[in-house]
Amino acid sequence: MSLYTPHLMRIEEVRRETPDVKSFKLRFLDPAVAERFTFRAGQFGLYSAFGEGESTFCIASPPTWRDHIECTFRAVGKVTDALSKMEEGDVIGFRGPYGNSFPIESFEGKDLLFVIGGIALPPLRCVIWNVLDLRDRFGAVRIVYGARSVADLVYKDELEMWEERPDVELVTTVDPGGETSDWKGKVGFVPTVLDQVAPPSKNSLAFVCGPPIMIKYSMPILDKLGFAPTEIYTTLENRMKCGVGKCGRCNIGGTYVCKEGPVFTAEEMLALPMTSDY
Repeated sequence: MSLYTPHLMRIEEVRRETPDVKSFKLRFLDPAVAERFTFRAGQFGLYSAFGEGESTFCIASPPTWRDHIECTFRAVGKVTDALSKMEEGDVIGFRGPYGNSFPIESFEGKDLLFVIGGIALPPLRCVIWNVLDLRDRFGAVRIVYGARSVADLVYKDELEMWEERPDVELVTTVDPGGETSDWKGKVGFVPTVLDQVAPPSKNSLAFVCGPPIMIKYSMPILDKLGFAPTEIYTTLENRMKCGVGKCGRCNIGGTYVCKEGPVFTAEEMLALPMTSDY
């Protein structure tokens, strides 16, 4: 089989997360492919709308969920528009997994802090669920998640589940003006709320993913809290097209995000020329 030939996957479930964001639950058509398929938290795939092309998303579900994979995407172009019109039972293509991953085993015994903005929750959802499925191996799990408005929060049902768990500390926030009359979370930008809750950094690791402006203003807060650049992880998507380092579209300087990423420590990310001002 060619490197560029996708496997076929059936859409088992479609969930609308926000007005322009959907999630797919996918299963391989070929049982043999399903049986041998493995991946690690943080890896990504290329998803095909036949006749329209491919688009790159993270695998948003954890490797501990063996019978399917999930992806979440926003309709922003030709391919994602076509995918967003698909229904349960339709078939798409999938290539992957590609890229590096979060070194989950090295996190054991650590407290974990997740700082997330908007549609950037899917890349870290896989890590969060991976950790929760192996909960006794890790310390405290703290999540600070925000979006522009209540309507822009994704995985609302899972946020409720995490909020109810005694072994998870969840803080949700929306930007000023994005709250509703029944909103019970915080109102404020993610870096501001992170500064307010001030989670401890001792024996902790931080995971940051969101819009560049959110990352930029979260980094000084984490530095103030005592997180070293080697203790902060992020995941990037930078114009990835082929997924295997052939097309050159995702390079940042001499780094190919699709092969050397998408997971980077802050120390590695700050060395990249296009992210040096974060």
